Amino acid sequence: MASEIERKFLIKSDAWTAAVSHSVRYRQGYLGQVESSSVRVRVSDTDAYLNIKSASLGIERLEYEYTIPLADAHEMLDQLCRRPLIEKTRHWVEHAGHRWEIDVFEGDNAGLVVAEIELESPDETFERPVWLGAEVSHEPRYYNVCLVDRPYSVWSEAER
Repeated sequence: MASEIERKFLIKSDAWTAAVSHSVRYRQGYLGQVESSSVRVRVSDTDAYLNIKSASLGIERLEYEYTIPLADAHEMLDQLCRRPLIEKTRHWVEHAGHRWEIDVFEGDNAGLVVAEIELESPDETFERPVWLGAEVSHEPRYYNVCLVDRPYSVWSEAER
């Protein structure tokens, strides 16, 4: 059984940009969502994946990911996925023994920047970088699957 333990945070400064080790641009879309899971297609310039993730709220969820042909993934994104597609650039930052993934969203979600850290256990401790803001792990509106139905561009100032 595959499990993901991930915490999600807002960013309060751009100080993280000086420590970026690698970046990749992603396009992703959701084929469907049922009460128990979501099915996502994600492509970069060279790779494509099909991802199934449990729809549970919180930091620990089931997740399965499979490599698929790039041409098939592009066709699924263009023909089958709900709109809008999620467009973002993911940046990797190493800090105090942990890898952070910083997602800078584009398109209908432009302006949203979140940091994620994957952990070995839900109670694992980690050092918070100075650029890290409020935790939003338990707020569904920040989940990528929710950003399809209600993009960041329509959020009120109070919701941001």
